[in-house]
Amino acid sequence: MAKLLALVVAGIVGLASTGMATAQGYPAHPITMIVPFAAGGPTDTLARILAQRMTVKLGQSIVVENVSGASGSIGVGRVARSSPDGYTLSIGNITTHVFNGVIYPLPYDLLKDFEPIAMVASNPQLVLGKREISANTLQELIAWIKARPGGILIGTTGNGSSVHISGVYLTKTLGIPATMVPYRGAAPALQALMAGQIDILFDQVSNALPQVRAKTVKAYAVTAKNPSAAAPDIPTVDAAGLPGFYMAVWHGLWAPKGTPADVITKLNAAVVDALADSSVRARLVELGQEIPALDQQSPQALGVFQKAEIEKWWPLIKAANIKEE
Repeated sequence: MAKLLALVVAGIVGLASTGMATAQGYPAHPITMIVPFAAGGPTDTLARILAQRMTVKLGQSIVVENVSGASGSIGVGRVARSSPDGYTLSIGNITTHVFNGVIYPLPYDLLKDFEPIAMVASNPQLVLGKREISANTLQELIAWIKARPGGILIGTTGNGSSVHISGVYLTKTLGIPATMVPYRGAAPALQALMAGQIDILFDQVSNALPQVRAKTVKAYAVTAKNPSAAAPDIPTVDAAGLPGFYMAVWHGLWAPKGTPADVITKLNAAVVDALADSSVRARLVELGQEIPALDQQSPQALGVFQKAEIEKWWPLIKAANIKEE
């Protein structure tokens, strides 16, 4: 009996030692970062910029793999089911890690099945209008909208997209009727606004700014607390007359639930190092991305922020009865 007990204790100690050694030696081989969208999109571009620099800090390559489908839920689900060893990571955004949780019947829990690593960047939206609108300020635009009892046409990039949710958010905030007009992506939606086929559109700063500068559409405000570094001349919603109307397409990095804390710490340090690199920062600014403050780059900060976003947006989405199509 004593010999059996000794063997059991030795086995437990051995397993603990192995776990510690694994964590201490991490990473021992390449890491996979799952992008839940097709190659070439903003999430994919951001992932490749981040992965390239993180490789320097970690000493192992990070392979970016695109696993698209179902608004990103297929790729995120793959990470949820993967081994919690730090070798499969999920880069995602407000759609995949907030909106999808209430729109789709997901086989995973966005808060319980993942370990936050770090907030990566965010891209606020612009409140855009067609150039035929006489209003030149946000307050004038609101008056113009409210003067149309039949409602306005708001462009979207599909059911449950950030652009769609922003449109719904506007109708609720102003208490006005509107018709949502879906398009197959941001580019055709912006083209429709330029052609005067819709009245209002929300679009990310990085995508819409060239048309704003060309004066083919009007920009009334940026949906953030602070002015955009890429467009400091465009007022914030607070300054323009719609205080607190915030919406940003933010990105974060997660690992499967149960990933060792010291592995998360190493991954977070690699993200923080990447976001401090001057070349990375320059590339992100070119893309219209806002880099979070250092105190917002911790795993804890991402976890708190994601939970707050869920608490903010889920009731709105439920009330609007936005569901999977």
